[in-house]
Amino acid sequence: MNTAEVERASQLIRSGRVVAYPTETFYGLGADSLSYQAVQNLFSLKGREQDKPIPVLVSDREMLEKIVWRIERRAENLIRNFWPGPLTLIFQARKILPANLTAGTGKIGVRISSHPVARELCRRTGRPITTTSANPAGQTPPRSAARVRRYFSSRLDLILDSGRVSGKKGSTVLDLTSDPALLVREGEITRKKLEVFIPIAS
Repeated sequence: MNTAEVERASQLIRSGRVVAYPTETFYGLGADSLSYQAVQNLFSLKGREQDKPIPVLVSDREMLEKIVWRIERRAENLIRNFWPGPLTLIFQARKILPANLTAGTGKIGVRISSHPVARELCRRTGRPITTTSANPAGQTPPRSAARVRRYFSSRLDLILDSGRVSGKKGSTVLDLTSDPALLVREGEITRKKLEVFIPIAS
């Protein structure tokens, strides 16, 4: 991947635009998660219902600490064993995050991607970026840039084409704001693998 293209994508995100980029699961839509208007632009593009929160990517631990209230020991254990990778952890969100990103829940889903382009994009942007799949609501998540183009044509500001990605499912989503943790979605990482490290509600 051309680093100049990644830098251009990061500049577009910082200016409130929406780009598509590859992750370890599917192609995602990246917008500035700290901007209410950028998140609104993403909702409009995707046709997503406003009552559904949008998860984000962070590039490192420092960026994570800026957007979540507390990282418990059980979260530390999961981060150490599954990040970077397709595990989205839901934390209590700090108030710097716009209400439309969290859908008013006060919670935020976060992960560090294992895809080098996604991580570099987030690092260059310098802030968390959204990571909802790059498809209109209700459509199949795309594994290629070509499918993203078919979905959105010229309505996207940029697509970072890194070839076909290999994900078969989305990221696994685990809510750590409840005790025991709640498995919201079983994706690439199975419940069985998680239960080695943490109790999960039945």
